[in-house]
Amino acid sequence: MRVAAFTKYDREAASTRQRLLQYVPSLERAGFVVEHHPLLCDDYVRGLVTGRRPSPLSVVRAYGRRLEQLLAARECDLIWVYAELFPWLPSAFERLALRAGKPIIYDMDDAFFIPYEGKPLLDGKLELLLSAAAACTCGNDFLRDYASRFCERSIVVPTVVDTARYRPARKGASRPLTIGWIGSPSTWGSVRPLLPLIEQLCAERRVRFRVVGAGAEAKLDRFPGLELVDWSEASEIAEIQRMDIGIMPMLDDPFQRGKSGYKLVQYMACGLPVVASPVGVNSRIVAHGENGFLASSTDEWQAALIRLLDDAALRETMGKASRALAERSYSLDSQAPRVVALFKSVTAGAPQS
Repeated sequence: MRVAAFTKYDREAASTRQRLLQYVPSLERAGFVVEHHPLLCDDYVRGLVTGRRPSPLSVVRAYGRRLEQLLAARECDLIWVYAELFPWLPSAFERLALRAGKPIIYDMDDAFFIPYEGKPLLDGKLELLLSAAAACTCGNDFLRDYASRFCERSIVVPTVVDTARYRPARKGASRPLTIGWIGSPSTWGSVRPLLPLIEQLCAERRVRFRVVGAGAEAKLDRFPGLELVDWSEASEIAEIQRMDIGIMPMLDDPFQRGKSGYKLVQYMACGLPVVASPVGVNSRIVAHGENGFLASSTDEWQAALIRLLDDAALRETMGKASRALAERSYSLDSQAPRVVALFKSVTAGAPQS
């Protein structure tokens, strides 16, 4: 069975790696051949991190290539789409996929529909796409509740990591404690309201704040104790293993409620206790007082961070609970069989190309 897989970005985007590429080996063992077609290349993603604006002509060319790839997909048995085929274009372009006459599985780990609300030719775009889909995999209940209104076979497949690679690491006893955050320039804004508190903790308690992947967005926010680290796929696990506490602050708005908690899953797989805003799926992943703390106000964030900084035994106990949850519910091993079963079900009885 041939699968034509379409993503917005190439491998350097976490969404591509975690929502699609890490499942390819399991799918191939089950008899599927996956052909990956990214819309925008890794150089585009690097530009987002450094603040370099892409050439409009390069984007136009990328959309042209996508059209060619979609026309060629008529030879496949299944079309697998992350989010949408033509972002910010009307649904008429997406409907070209239907002309191939192949079943389509959509995947979403963000509330992609919210930025389109109220916009001419785009409002309701995803509703039309999902109505024609054979299935939709959703990163959380919030997204599944939306998708299931239009696609009956909508299931939650959380964003997961390979827990054979993401593992706890032994830390030196003499080094300063490290509060850590990993993300992208687009999510750094959620951290900024906490920076005065974290700067105070760094000054008063010799704490470090290690920030991975914020890019140019964070350079104006420097203070003593803040360590800015460029993200790379080769080093991201080691960077998380250098942390003692992982944080995921979020703004409480409709788009943020659609987030899939990927940062938390990364921290927990590496055995870290976490502190997170009780927004969206965070409240499901974090068991308050067991594997971390949920914090809304600055006072709650301060109390949670100080408690963890001051209590090594609590950090260890919560870290072990985090790791156990990651292995049980947010690991590749726990979700790959479900993805394979869905693909087999959707393609059952379909003639092979």
